[in-house]
Amino acid sequence: MNGSMASIGKLIDEMVPLDLARTDVILFPPIPYVAMVVERVRNAGVSVGVQNIHSELAGAFTGEVAAEMAKELGATHVLVGHSERRRLFGESDAFIAQKCAAAIRGGLVPIICVGETLTERADGRAEAVVAAQLNAIVDVVGIDVFRSAMVAYEPVWAIGTGRTATPTDAQIMHAAIRAGIGMVDATIADALRILYGGSVNADNASALFGEADVDGGLVGGASLNARQFLDICKAA
Repeated sequence: MNGSMASIGKLIDEMVPLDLARTDVILFPPIPYVAMVVERVRNAGVSVGVQNIHSELAGAFTGEVAAEMAKELGATHVLVGHSERRRLFGESDAFIAQKCAAAIRGGLVPIICVGETLTERADGRAEAVVAAQLNAIVDVVGIDVFRSAMVAYEPVWAIGTGRTATPTDAQIMHAAIRAGIGMVDATIADALRILYGGSVNADNASALFGEADVDGGLVGGASLNARQFLDICKAA
């Protein structure tokens, strides 16, 4: 819930002239600005997604947005299961799986966010927690969702805290995610794009993206600064 029409417009103005052809860039503005951003980046090779959808097509869900509504605005992607949705709004693995199904129904590509808390990591349960989050998706929509969907690993303890998983930490978890998917379908696992999200910035992006199984970033606070965000795109 950051930004304004003016600040988002400024970010886009600084992005559009740059050559981003070697990267896939997706912007996730707050829902009131989605249509504006879609129009502004129409010829810039940049995609637009939404930060959240509801699991239902329509109904008495005041304040919620259906995948089909987001698609009509021009969105192509959606974040599903972001750690803030899990932590602040109590979204369960089961509900997140339903939202993933809704994204597919509505023609949006889901970016499925997974990650563990500091306590879960300290207890040695990090990989098991992430595997359970992904298995909940597979149980509802099947393994084929990962032919188009992306996974974003966001260690909860490294989001907005200034703490960052080391490149080695990220690689170990990303490799575990790929191996877990590979146990069901090796071809899908090999092609799956796994993003790292957890205080990604211009200083650590190159080292993170240099790891074999880190295919990109889910950028939070640094995306509010056009220069930092663009430096991260260049690192990719």
